[in-house]
Amino acid sequence: MRALLTAAALVAATAAGAQTQLAPDPAPTPTVAPTAAPAYPATRILIASDSTAMSYGADRYPQTGWGQMLGCGLQPGTDVVNRAIGGRSTKSFIAEGRWDKLMAESRPGDTLLIQFGHNDASSNRPERFAPAATLYRDNLLRMIWEAKGRGLTPVLVTPPARRSFQNGRARADFAAYSNVMRDLVATTGVPVLDLEGRSLALLDASGETAARKYYLHLTPADKAPGFPSGTDDDTHFSEFGARAMADIVAAELKGAKLPISERVLATRPDLTRAKPLGTTRCH
Repeated sequence: MRALLTAAALVAATAAGAQTQLAPDPAPTPTVAPTAAPAYPATRILIASDSTAMSYGADRYPQTGWGQMLGCGLQPGTDVVNRAIGGRSTKSFIAEGRWDKLMAESRPGDTLLIQFGHNDASSNRPERFAPAATLYRDNLLRMIWEAKGRGLTPVLVTPPARRSFQNGRARADFAAYSNVMRDLVATTGVPVLDLEGRSLALLDASGETAARKYYLHLTPADKAPGFPSGTDDDTHFSEFGARAMADIVAAELKGAKLPISERVLATRPDLTRAKPLGTTRCH
């Protein structure tokens, strides 16, 4: 009797073992991919730059920055967040915390235009000076990678030309800085808008004397709000000049084939005016 029970137990155990071996493996637990931060539509352009792009109040008219006029070349509903500020270089823009503030207000999907160089070249101003091949390059790389890390599309903009002529031809006063930007295209894949090259061509087409209209050349008789004594300034733009520079940026941006490019108007009559409007409004 004991032998029969033992044999029966053995058969039951064997059957249970076989049943256990034949049982299918449990289905693997699905892996849930981390949720990426939602990207916003490409309808905002941020600008990090200096006085050549800065927005000015009516008390400074006719001084105007190209960033102030850029919106006139964009479809309605496209916002320009212009954080350009006079006297800043890549070095001082970062040191003053302006870069960090700009990153904090950015959002995925934004396009960021980065244009510096004029003040970086100020070797007599240590708080601004950033040698082109070293600190300026490093600062641009920081801006590029931090912007990309936040889901932005960084775009480099070469510094606009001054009214600086040599032997009858417009001269690039910040060529070393522009060349650094062009070199970074190959290593970072970031597009560059050649405001320098296109503005030099504009000045050459106008000639040294006629090119004065793009810059701040005023006399007391002009009764300009911000310049009662007049001024002769070959760096900063008049309303007319800012519209022309903004049109160059818009045209370059249109050709860059970026998501924001679709927001750039194909024709931009508010930027290609034959004479100033007398205001920084679009029309």
